[in-house]
Amino acid sequence: MDIKLEKKKGLRPKHYGYIALGLLLLFVGYQLLFASSISTFRTEKDKLSIAEVSQGKFDDYITINGNVAPITTIYMDAYEGGRVTEKLIEEGAMVKKGDIILKLENMNLYEQILASESNLALKQNDLRSTKLTFDSRQVEGRRSLATASTDLQRLKRNYEQNKALYDEELISQEAYLTSKENYELSQKQYEIIKLQTENDDELRETSLTGLDNDLARMQKTLGMVYQRLDHLNVRAPADGQLGFLDAEIGQNISQGQRIGQINVLTDYKIEADIDEHYIDRVKRDLNAVLERNGNEFPLRVRKVYPEVRNGRFRVDLVFTEEKPETIRTGQSYNIRLQLGESNDALLIPKGSFFQSTGGQWIFVVGKNGEEALKRPIRIGKQNSRFYEVLEGLDAGEKVITSNYDSFGEAERIVLK
Repeated sequence: MDIKLEKKKGLRPKHYGYIALGLLLLFVGYQLLFASSISTFRTEKDKLSIAEVSQGKFDDYITINGNVAPITTIYMDAYEGGRVTEKLIEEGAMVKKGDIILKLENMNLYEQILASESNLALKQNDLRSTKLTFDSRQVEGRRSLATASTDLQRLKRNYEQNKALYDEELISQEAYLTSKENYELSQKQYEIIKLQTENDDELRETSLTGLDNDLARMQKTLGMVYQRLDHLNVRAPADGQLGFLDAEIGQNISQGQRIGQINVLTDYKIEADIDEHYIDRVKRDLNAVLERNGNEFPLRVRKVYPEVRNGRFRVDLVFTEEKPETIRTGQSYNIRLQLGESNDALLIPKGSFFQSTGGQWIFVVGKNGEEALKRPIRIGKQNSRFYEVLEGLDAGEKVITSNYDSFGEAERIVLK
């Protein structure tokens, strides 16, 4: 009689092989279907810029573009407002200090001058009248003082005579006392007149001094008004070239309005704008070189402007030795500005990849040249030709230096 055998349950050894093979197929499929489509970008090798990392000397400089400008620019602002009546010198002309460039007229200023002259004339008349009054009082006071002095002497003499006669009992007591009282009264009157005369003299001295000071101030004020009248002639403040002139005949100019500038051409400077990335490294007295027709002309940073506009800041450079013979205002030159000493370093040629990565990572081409992988790096200084590599790369490796914007989030580049 046959016995029914029960089927064993559970995994058998051969089943483990099937499971492992299935998992391997799933992993390969995932890598092929998903991993490649998410992190891989395919492109033609000829469309990329590939450079080799090299060991070399890093020259710590940047190349900047600058424009020639006069060593000094003097702005002309209108001291007085008015209407332009005459234009004597045109833009671009050479001028001497004091040359009249424009003539203005200002009717209100003319009226102020007339009023000041009238007030000064009235003040002078008042001073003359006051002087005449004080002089009359001074003469009258001295006359009264002289009369009082004479009366005092006469009454004193009469008193002394009567006193002697009274002592000899030759005159009455009443006559003696009357002469004494007259003498004492004359003394008091003399002292009063003398005091009044002295007070008048002091008052005259202080009053006339004050009036003289007032008159001097008015004359000074009138002189300043006359200076304002002279300011209606707009003059060149220095020798140089009239750079621009914003004024036409018949135009009304406001007080303080900028109407032109004088370029002092005794020397020149170079004005240059530099990326704000270098603002902490660019300082006064840094050296620079301007190359022109195979010749080098040394420069020095004279001034660094702290204000940043549109991501750039301005510097002024001046020639330390000779300058180009044909130099003219407005010319543009390329200048090599030395930021520090040269040193040995790993170098990457400059490329637009930096704008995409900020120098934090780069695609490194494999040895087979068929793919490039993303790798973090650290970049230090840079000049017009190279970036200084501090970490992440070795000499001889090749990297993609062209722009990465089209790569998206890819971490692997397949090169066709």
